[in-house]
This record gives sequence, C-alpha cells and structure tokens, in this order.
Amino acid sequence: MSDYPSILLEQAVNQMASLPGVGKRTALRLVLHLLRRSDAEVEAFSGAFTRLKSDVIYCRECHNISDTEICPICASTRRDHTTICVVENVQDVMSIENTGQYNGVYHVLGGIISPMEGIGPKDIEIDSLIERVSKGETKEIILALPTTMEGDTTNFYIYRRIQNTDRFADRIQTGELRISQIARGVAVGNQLEYTDEITLGRSIVNRTDFKA
Repeated sequence: MSDYPSILLEQAVNQMASLPGVGKRTALRLVLHLLRRSDAEVEAFSGAFTRLKSDVIYCRECHNISDTEICPICASTRRDHTTICVVENVQDVMSIENTGQYNGVYHVLGGIISPMEGIGPKDIEIDSLIERVSKGETKEIILALPTTMEGDTTNFYIYRRIQNTDRFADRIQTGELRISQIARGVAVGNQLEYTDEITLGRSIVNRTDFKA
C-alpha cells in the first residue's frame, strides 16, 4: 500500500524527487506548496520548464545556454574576445561571471575527459575550440577546469593538441598566444560551482602559465 493518499500526489513527488539534491520529504513539501497555489501560477511554473526544454539553444560560438544563436556574452562588444576561458559546463560560466573578475569570453566543453565514464576528446567540444583559436584572434586561452584528475587530463590534452599544431606552436613561442590555468587557490578536487566567489575570482586574476 502506498504511503500517499493519492496516486497523482505520489507521481508528482517522485518526479520532484528525481531532481538532484531533492529528497522525498523536500519533494513532498514542494508539491504540496504547488497544490495550494492557483491554477494560473502552477501553469506559469510548469510552462517555464516546458519552454526551457523546447526553446533553449546552445550558443553557436561558445556552447553556452542561450535564447539566440549567439549568446549575450559572445555578442557583447564590451567583452575581450581575444581571451577564451575554457570551462566544463554552464554552471562554471555562471560561477565565474558572479566573481566580476573576468571580462573575456568562454568556451563550454560540455564535459571533461573521463575514460572511466567512456568520455573521450571527441565527446566534448575540443575540436570547436581548436577551430576558434585557428581564426587567429585569440591571444590567451585560460584553462578553468576542475582541479581533479579528469580536469588535469583534459587540460593536458588541450595543451598538447595546441602545442603540437605548427601554427599554434609558433605563436606560443613568440608570445602571441598564451595558455594559462586558474591559480590553485581552488582546492584540489573541487568543482568550480562549489567554490566561493572570492577564491574563484582570485584564481582567475592570479592565473599562471600552463605547464605540462
């Protein structure tokens, strides 16, 4: 016998509890709260997620979430388009933006290399990063990936990929292209989205040249 007085209530709780970090008790509290709201409010609530799923797209340039083909950051004339900050996911973009310490553009990989999970270089947006750098406008690539073994592996792969490309190697040697990484003020093993804004901001400002 179900612990819930209604099958519809149980289904709603199960769906809410399927979200990361939401337990059954929290899910029940949220569902009961929604049940007390007006039909119009619940419709607006559910409609926002329906539109998010159907209408949101990824920026053609950096792969960040966007409402348009080119996201506001890539479209901005106030940003430094010669500096590209390479991050794992959309949450990392938001975390760095919240520091107020960075004025360049981003490149969202959509993951990091993880052989244990079957994720290789071809499964993330590394080729499109190389293509962006090939245009010749980039002066610095900031590697802002998690300070984990997988993050370091991805950093190393990107560095080697760029270093072993003749046209990039020449620019690195002459100082026209810099490859840097965020300072290790971010604790080893940390995800950027869980790092406080002050520490993350300092790590961006005090970035160092990447050494393989």
